[in-house]
This record gives sequence, C-alpha cells and structure tokens, in this order.
Amino acid sequence: MLLILLTAWPFAVLATSCSCRKAGVPLTGWKRSVSNTSLRFLGRALFFAMGFHVKVRGKPSSSSEAAIFAVAPHSSFFDGIACVLAGLPSIVSRAENLNAPILGRILQALQPILVSRLDPDSRSNTINEISRRTTSEEGWPQILVFPEGTCTNRSCLITFKQGAFIPGVPVQPVVIRYPNKRDTVTWTWQGNTFLEALVLTLCQLYTNVEVEFLPVYIPTCEEKKSPILFANKVRYKMACALDVPVTDHTYEDCRLMISAGQLTLPMEAGLVEFTKISKKLNLNWGNIRDQLDQFAAIASASKGGRIRIDEFASHLKLPVSDVLEELFTLFDRNGDGTIDFREYVIGLSVLCNPANTEETIYMAFKLFDLDDDGVITENEFASVVQSSLGLPDLDVSKLFKEIDADKTNKLSYEEFKDFALKHPEYAKLFTTYLELQRCQVEMQSEVNDNTPPPKTPISKKISGPKNKIYPQNSEDDNSGASDKKDD
Repeated sequence: MLLILLTAWPFAVLATSCSCRKAGVPLTGWKRSVSNTSLRFLGRALFFAMGFHVKVRGKPSSSSEAAIFAVAPHSSFFDGIACVLAGLPSIVSRAENLNAPILGRILQALQPILVSRLDPDSRSNTINEISRRTTSEEGWPQILVFPEGTCTNRSCLITFKQGAFIPGVPVQPVVIRYPNKRDTVTWTWQGNTFLEALVLTLCQLYTNVEVEFLPVYIPTCEEKKSPILFANKVRYKMACALDVPVTDHTYEDCRLMISAGQLTLPMEAGLVEFTKISKKLNLNWGNIRDQLDQFAAIASASKGGRIRIDEFASHLKLPVSDVLEELFTLFDRNGDGTIDFREYVIGLSVLCNPANTEETIYMAFKLFDLDDDGVITENEFASVVQSSLGLPDLDVSKLFKEIDADKTNKLSYEEFKDFALKHPEYAKLFTTYLELQRCQVEMQSEVNDNTPPPKTPISKKISGPKNKIYPQNSEDDNSGASDKKDD
C-alpha cells in the first residue's frame, strides 16, 4: 500500500504543478489525462492490495449525462472505492486534508471542493461552488458526494443533505454493498475505531464490495425548484435498490448522540429525527442542544435516559399531584409513563413555550402580587401556588428561594421573569391558574346578571374533580367550547 501511494505521488505533483490550490479554473490537457489515467490505475491497485474483491454493476455516466454522483449508504472510509470506479471525480473535502503528507497532494489532484470549519460562510460557499461547477462549460470534472453527510451502519438511508440537489442538474445515484459474513468495514460513532476497522479489514483474506451505478435521475421542473423533494426522490430510488427503509435522522442526530453520551445519558437518547422536528417546531441546533442539557439535568438519576413522574416533580420542586400528573401526561405522548428527549422537546415547544410569553409572565406576576406593591413575598407566592395546585399544606420555600436570586426574600418582576423564561414548564401551570380565575369571573358575572343560581357552589364548579388542570365545563356551551379549545 505504501509503495503504491509513493508511486502515485509524482503523478499528483505533475497534475498540481504550477497551479494554485484555490485556482478557479479546471485542470485540462495532457496533465489531466496523464494524471487521471495513472491515479485511476493505482487506485484500483491500492484496493486490490487491501484484499477487496470488487463487483461493478451498471456504468458510470459521462459529464454530459450527469454532473453529480450521489453515493450511499456512507458507512466507511473504504467507500472511496466508488470514487476510483467513477473515474476520480472531484469530491468535497476539508481544507485541512490538503496538508496531509502524500495523501494531501493526491487529494489536490482531484480538484476538490474545500470546506473550512473556521469559515462561517463555508457551507454557503460550498453550495455556490457546486452550483458553479455543475452549470459551467469550462470542463470541470464531475462531482461525487455522500449526501448523508455522515457514516451509518447501512441498515437504512438517513436524510440527504440538499447541497448536491440545489443546482437542479441530473444526478447519478450510486449504491454500495459489502456482502461479507463478518463486517469489518463499518466505521460509525460506535464500534470499531479507524485503526481497528483498517487492521481487521486488512487481516481478512478478501473483502467483497459491490458498487452499482443506477440510471441517471433527471429532475422534474417541480424538483428543480425544491431541493428537498429532489433529494427525497433520489433517496427513495436508492433505498428501493438497496431494499432498506428511509428515516428522517440526520448528521445533527449524531451530534446530539455524542452530546448525550458526554452528559452521561444513553447515546440513543439524542435521536430525535432532527430535520423533522426542527422544521415542524421552527427550532435550530442551538435550541435543541440547550434543551438536551436541561433534559440531562432532570434525567440524571435515570439509567434509561427517560424522565419519570417523580423526577419531573423533583425538577419542578413540587409534589406529585393530580395537576402535575395531568401536565406530565401532556408531555408523555406515547403513554408509557416516561418522557424521552424527543417528547420533552415537543412538549416544551408545543405546550410551554407558546404560553411563556411576556404578557403571560406579567399577568402571572400581577396574580402573585396580591397587595399590588410590585414585589412578591413568600406568603403571597405560597398562597397562589397552594391554591392553584389544591394543596393547602404545600411547602414552597425551596422553590421560592431558587427564584429569589438576590436573597431579599422578595421577588421582583425581573427575577420572576428570568426564572419563568429559563423554566418554561411552569408556564402551563401559570396559564392554568389564570384560566381558572377567568372562568370564576365569568361565572360570577352570569350570577350578577340575574342568571338562575346554580345548584352547587361556584367554587365547586371551577375546581375540577381531583384538581384536574382544566375546570369542569359550566352550563354555558360557549364556555365549555372555549375550555376544550384551550385544552
């Protein structure tokens, strides 16, 4: 292997001599022909020396037929064999890789599209460069991408990145299979390290690999306008050829898995189908990463990475009551008695954050401030919390002290607001009590308007059975409809 790499190095030097790494023109003429032919031959020799038995199905397209090769599933650094079989097209690579001895020069000969982690505009620049090359008539080589953006175990196809599909040009899907009894090639977030995968594969007498070039996929007008639709259609074609399912997990899920492991949670706790959730709930990576920290703080005692009712109550510094059980049930979407990270993210976004507005926080503060002096004392705080939860003997001193940041035994509006924004779970409890008060005022108003008095006291009507979060419906149909809508 080393001998082959050393032999390839002079041809790479020939291809890149007298050229700048950031040159915006393609390599042409005899330099391109000689270097490309030599490197393709040596690339095949390299994989043969490593013991790979290669089976090729289909035929690589020409640059006039398809400007981009989309290769999946991406499961190993050995997937580079697809690049050799496709005729050494350009690839997307980190700029730092060009500094590697020998391999950096060979990589430069492929005229890669460079990505820099230090450049905040790197992603948009990469997409622009792909679009420029694929629509140019300057003679650029084809581009090969792994649209999954990370390595998986080949059991499914995760969400494709849109970069290769934004130009709206024809794409040739390429699928890779490793039909071996023992899997030594897979290199993912868990399992063999780089060195272990390399050594174990080299220790095999041979390793089978199949590379299939599927028919070129030409996008429709609708798909050209929608890169997401284009990517999903190509992914579906490749999944059918591989006979594997598709899933909405992405590279960001892998990052969340690593973060979950660092927070002593099971790594699978970070799997939330990031793309689907971020689009539906309008969240970004930073939002969900911060919520993972909050989730880990609550579920730290749970070995399974799930929040139980007692942990939920402990986090809120409240006892397990019927009201709290109702709130817990709203988070627990599948009804298994626990809250996983995905349910926690959805619960905060759908239930708590919409209720945690500036107006709601101000109304809640005015509600707690019984004597309207601009501050909340511990007695005032306890009175409202005990009333809203239906627990007259509840000790709220710990919760009060946590909110009282300046230790003055009084809560200012800024302290109250800061705590509410950092703990949106309480928003649902605040809005619940506000709703109870509204219902009581409306019912009292009906009584004052000569409405026949109810057979039962009003106080019993507005306090639901066993302290349910929402009050029982009044005899007014419109009030009942409003309560159901809020629920």
